[in-house]
Amino acid sequence: MRDQLKTTFSCLFATLLLSTTVAQGFAAEWPERPVRIISPYLAGGGLDIWIRPIANLLTQQLGQSFVVENKAGANGAIGTTFGARSLPDGYTIMAGTTGSLAMNAALKTNLPYDPIKDFAPVTIVAEAAFLMTAAPKSNIKSLKDVIERSKKDPGSVTYASFGIGSSAHLAAELFSSEAGIKMTHVPYQGSAQAIQDVMAGNVMVMFDSLSLDLPHIRAGRLIPLALADAKRSPAAPDVPTFAELGLPKVLAGSWYALLAPAGTPPAIVQKLRDEVVKTLASKTLQDQANSTGTRTVGNTPKEFADILKEDVEKWRALVKKLGLENLGG
Repeated sequence: MRDQLKTTFSCLFATLLLSTTVAQGFAAEWPERPVRIISPYLAGGGLDIWIRPIANLLTQQLGQSFVVENKAGANGAIGTTFGARSLPDGYTIMAGTTGSLAMNAALKTNLPYDPIKDFAPVTIVAEAAFLMTAAPKSNIKSLKDVIERSKKDPGSVTYASFGIGSSAHLAAELFSSEAGIKMTHVPYQGSAQAIQDVMAGNVMVMFDSLSLDLPHIRAGRLIPLALADAKRSPAAPDVPTFAELGLPKVLAGSWYALLAPAGTPPAIVQKLRDEVVKTLASKTLQDQANSTGTRTVGNTPKEFADILKEDVEKWRALVKKLGLENLGG
C-alpha cells in the first residue's frame, strides 16, 4: 500500500513538474507572431494615448509586432466583449478602463461579459484624475458659476460625455448629486468628439482626464474648473480640487489597464506584465506622465484584480444611489 501511494505521489509530482516546465517554455517562446491589443474606444482618447506607445515599446522589446485595434461602441462593451471571447493564447490582449470594466458592470445587469470572471488581469498601466472644464463661450469661469446657474435654472447647464453610462457621465452625475443641482447630459461616441464640441461652445462643460485636457487648457480652448482628486496635480498646480471648493466626495477618474482572456497561461500573463513594467520605466512614458499629470502604476495581476473588484462594488453603490441601473440598455 505504501509503495502504491509512493508511486502515485511520484507520478503526480512528475506531472506537475512537467506541466510547469511546459508552461514556462511556452511563455519563454511567446510571442512567436504578432499580438493584437483590442482597445474598446475610438482612437485619440485617454486610453489610446497610453496603449499605443506601450505597444510600440513592446514591439521593440519582444521582437514581434504589437498592434492596437480600436473596436469602439456601447461605452466600450463591444470591444471588451470581443476581447472576452478571444482565444486565451496570448495573442489577443484587451485594453480596458474603469468605465469599460467596473462601471459597465455596475450599470448593466445584461452585460455580455463579466469583468471579474472573463479576464485575466495583467496590470494597470496608468491612472488619471478627471478634470471638469468649461467652454470659453459658455461664460462659465468657475465651479461656483455652474452651481449658481444650475440652481437658478435647473438643466440650463449642458455637459458632454463620451457615452451614456461612461465614466465621464457618472462623474458628472456624482458632482450633480453632491452639489444638489441638475444638468443636461449630451452624450457622444467618444472623448475626442465630446471635447471638440465643448471647445466649439456647443456644450458648456465636461469631465475628462487631466491628461487630455491640459493641451487645450494651455492653448486657451478650455477653462479648468476643478480636479476630482484628493490633491492638486503638479501638472496643473493652479487648478483647485472639488474638496477645496466644498465637495470632498467628488472623486473620479480612470485607470488604463491591460488584461488577457480568462484561461491565458499565467506564465504568459506574468511575462507580459513584466515587459509592460519595463515600458513604464522608459523615458518616453515617464515624460508623458509628468507632462500630463498622469500616474504610472505597473501593479501585479493580483493587485489589479483586487482593485477591479473594489471598483465594481464602489460604482454599483453609486449607481444604486442615483437610480441609474441598466442605464443605456
